[in-house]
Amino acid sequence: MAANMDLSFLRALYDRPGPFASVYLDMRRTEAPRAVDVCRHVRCKELADQGAPPKTVEAVERVVRDEKEQRESGCLAVFASGGEVVHSVLLDGPPRAESARYAPLPHVIPLLEQRGEPVSRVVAVVNRLGAEISCVTADGTRWGLKVSPEVESPVHKPKGGERLSQARSQRAAEDTWRANAKKVAQFVERSAAACGAEVVVVAGDVRARGAVLEYLSEPVLALTVESERSCGRGLDADVADAVTARRAERIRAAVERFDEQIMKGRRAVDGLGAVVGALRNAQVATLLVEERVDARTPVWTGPRCTDLATSPGELHAMGVAEPVADRADAALVRALAGTDGELLLIASYGWRAGNGLGALLRYA
Repeated sequence: MAANMDLSFLRALYDRPGPFASVYLDMRRTEAPRAVDVCRHVRCKELADQGAPPKTVEAVERVVRDEKEQRESGCLAVFASGGEVVHSVLLDGPPRAESARYAPLPHVIPLLEQRGEPVSRVVAVVNRLGAEISCVTADGTRWGLKVSPEVESPVHKPKGGERLSQARSQRAAEDTWRANAKKVAQFVERSAAACGAEVVVVAGDVRARGAVLEYLSEPVLALTVESERSCGRGLDADVADAVTARRAERIRAAVERFDEQIMKGRRAVDGLGAVVGALRNAQVATLLVEERVDARTPVWTGPRCTDLATSPGELHAMGVAEPVADRADAALVRALAGTDGELLLIASYGWRAGNGLGALLRYA
């Protein structure tokens, strides 16, 4: 079953009391040797101007300096509270926009957008002797293995010689390919089961690919795409395309399910007020958020993850003495993570929901 974005990794972050400093910084190497230092200074000044305590600003600066010394490259996301860094991660690629924010809740939506929806996958680069297989699970765990030959020779068909002998040698070579392909297919099947693969990419030698595909089961074959590449950026691009296509299929399926439930008036709601109410009652199984939705409308929150409302009066009535306002997306994601819900970011698939927000419910 396809997994939407699991937010359990954020719980340790939400266990800490706020306010939080949230920083996104471009750590890519540029021709300007001091570019990272300049950006770090600007972002930290922005934190200070927003009221972040000096110790919290210094904690962020230390992480940025440490990452720079390790000469890593990508988007650095840092979250700090009470003078300590609570969570930091280096993501692939540049940030969509550098930013620094000091607020009651961590600003995690840019992090989630950059990570993307998890897609578990198996990539098998095959030849006529065996394969190299790499696996990625939905939680990002990676491992790899090498499949050794079942039969090492003969691998190549003869191009000359006595006709009968040549025919025998050709058959022997083909038998070798088939034996090795069958073994590779078995390892691909096991790897796909082990990581719960949603995508299988079979790459490499064209004859070896065809032979492996013949031995794959129908369920695995339905998940499989081919790549002519064996390594490098070309293979990476083909894998990325397959993952993107799978994400698009998943989003279309979720949108169709949401539209169906909305039409029936059953296990779905849309609009900020209805979604806030469903999260408060821990009803939300999947939260659908349109990317770049205007989240500036404040949502009021309290100490518990389900303390949220569209007005402070609602929380006062629930016994929350001092409600605090923050961005809607920050409050919604905290409530979702705390109630074991999953997130699905919607780009543009003809989906229309009030305020760009919708929810599939566990129960009506």
